[in-house]
Amino acid sequence: MAFVSENRRTLAGLVIVAVAAVASALAAPELPEQVTTHWNAAGEPDGFMGATTVLVGAPALILGVVVLFEVIPGIDPLGENVREFQTAYDALAVLTAGFLAYTYGFVLAWNLGYQFEVMQALAPAMAVLYVAVGYLLERAERNWFVGIRTPWTLSSETVWRHTHERAAPLFKLAGVLALGALVLPDYAVYFLVGPVVAVAGYATVYSYVDYRRLGDGDVADAAE
Repeated sequence: MAFVSENRRTLAGLVIVAVAAVASALAAPELPEQVTTHWNAAGEPDGFMGATTVLVGAPALILGVVVLFEVIPGIDPLGENVREFQTAYDALAVLTAGFLAYTYGFVLAWNLGYQFEVMQALAPAMAVLYVAVGYLLERAERNWFVGIRTPWTLSSETVWRHTHERAAPLFKLAGVLALGALVLPDYAVYFLVGPVVAVAGYATVYSYVDYRRLGDGDVADAAE
């Protein structure tokens, strides 16, 4: 079953890469030589790259992410644990590639002359990604690449579980709050970034406090 799941993940990822590559080919004749690739918190363009670099680089970046998710289980010393949350892992892999393709799509759209609020366009995709992270955290077993990886969660199975149980619903909440950027675009950066930074900070501090509360993580784990 895991093999079938991995095949589907790989196929979905490669389809997303192909869509990005086709978008590059279609957009290439119409793009300016310098392409807007970054916007500040106010949604104003403040970063530019050569069109060829963007057209080739974006699909290549998405392909790199697809390959990375393929490689992780094989190089992680705790890679077998990834099998325990394979469905959530696969979903995150595909959604991450999809998120990058989506952002590439609105980069192309902007540079082809379509005008829109960038932060508002980004909000739904970020909301979905945050909720997907929350979904994964509910299921993630200890590993070195995916999840909340602090010295304390990686040292103790108990701390890993406690930290993820608390962070998972908060990431889902961050996904809901990200949609606030659609309603209040002037404060979009606070809705898109603020909650996730707060959750990451909380999870890091919590993992340390929980580890100290339990004492030696290995002893605490063995005692359960």
